[in-house]
Amino acid sequence: MRLFTATLATESNTFAPVSTSLANFREYVFLRPGEHPDSEPMFCTAPTFVARQRAARDGFTAIDGSCFAASPGGVTNRADYEWMRDQILAELAAAMPLDAVMLGLHGAMVAHGYDDVEGDILDRVRAIIGPDCILGVEFDLHCHLSLKRVELCDVIVLYKEYPHTDVVDRAEELLDLILAKHRGDIAPVMSVYDCQQLGAYPTQDPVMREFVDWVIEKEKTDGVLSISVSHAYCYGDVPDLGGRVLVVTDGDKALADAVATEVGGRFQTLRGKTAIDFFEVEQGLDHAFAQAGGGKPIIVTDAADNAGAGAPSDNTTLIRALLARDAQDVAVGPVWDPVATQHCFSAGLGATFPLRFGGKTGPASGDPVDAVVEVIALARDCTQTFGPTKVALGDCAAIRIGGVEIVLNTARTQALGLETFTNLGIDPTARGVLVLKSSTHFRAAYAPIAAEIVHIHTDGLLERRDYTRIPYAKVRRPIWPLDEHASGGLIH
Repeated sequence: MRLFTATLATESNTFAPVSTSLANFREYVFLRPGEHPDSEPMFCTAPTFVARQRAARDGFTAIDGSCFAASPGGVTNRADYEWMRDQILAELAAAMPLDAVMLGLHGAMVAHGYDDVEGDILDRVRAIIGPDCILGVEFDLHCHLSLKRVELCDVIVLYKEYPHTDVVDRAEELLDLILAKHRGDIAPVMSVYDCQQLGAYPTQDPVMREFVDWVIEKEKTDGVLSISVSHAYCYGDVPDLGGRVLVVTDGDKALADAVATEVGGRFQTLRGKTAIDFFEVEQGLDHAFAQAGGGKPIIVTDAADNAGAGAPSDNTTLIRALLARDAQDVAVGPVWDPVATQHCFSAGLGATFPLRFGGKTGPASGDPVDAVVEVIALARDCTQTFGPTKVALGDCAAIRIGGVEIVLNTARTQALGLETFTNLGIDPTARGVLVLKSSTHFRAAYAPIAAEIVHIHTDGLLERRDYTRIPYAKVRRPIWPLDEHASGGLIH
């Protein structure tokens, strides 16, 4: 068997002021055929990583295509998207004949002129490989699961965990299904249930954990090959926005319909039950510092400025509040400011000088901070760990203002691994309070070291946790909570 793999991925916040271009892909994941490391996968590249690992063992030929991925941001430049897409398509055509194609796509990428980027890619891939070649895709669970994609693919598998700690496991599952279909052991059919709902569903939350564990048990039903639940990406204004359930069975469409309906109905019962409780800024800081000092840090999240959902990660509201109260024993990060980071490198380690940082991207970034800072650490080309993957932080500088240490960086990303701080010699376990630019994905690394997690509601780009206040123009209605009567049902 000849199997081609490739990746093209980002998560597009269609309301974000931060545009996404080829430069953002180059600083994150920009790998040409044969360049993917053997040591670990990167953002959305698990299919290539897994295929490489298993090719010899399972007796097939793995052919690498390019892997392009960028940190979540605004809508992607049309010409840059088309260039990356066409590179992969040319590599695919050159690799023909093929028995199978396995792609790593995020599922919530939007480019100018393309609301359904992944549907566009898959349509063009299918035109090259023909109807008999197996086409399988791994999507992030925050995807827009359009019917076009389902109709073009033989099998689709989504991550189950949020934080996404199972990307390799799901790629292994996808490859198993592709190999089984190639051998003639299975005949996958898919059903989709549209739950017509928006929400946040972190799978470490007890309510959501119970649901995911139940789904995993339901997946063991005879004839069921895979069950995926799309949480949707609520900051992408596209027609196919909304939570959906995808069930893959072995040739049994009636079973797929029944299981999709059952799982979709249970997912709908979670409406409003997994929402995060937020503090206002001063109330949240009062609570955090009242609990600090017990030997483990109090984690404070600035979810409204989470780069992982497309925010700039340069909002200064919490930083200014910390400085105003002369807070002590605090570390904050990462704050995206390439200009200020470069100023720190120019000033040098140990320098004390006046610096303006943050507050650069737009109104939702707040006012910049002007302060005399001490440069306490500098590091080039940093990365952080996210589950089995490495994520770029870029060049990083740690500055100190009184009792507050702040990590500035050049590659816009959220706080994921402890390396956000340890790269710069800051021990996160030894700080009383850690302020993280993140909403959920930090939990994989930080929850084990935390005494408590305090979510604070700032004025960052993503402050509208009430989805009824988001100015959607394209989303297909009805959808909960915009429409209370949204009931859902089978759509494929």
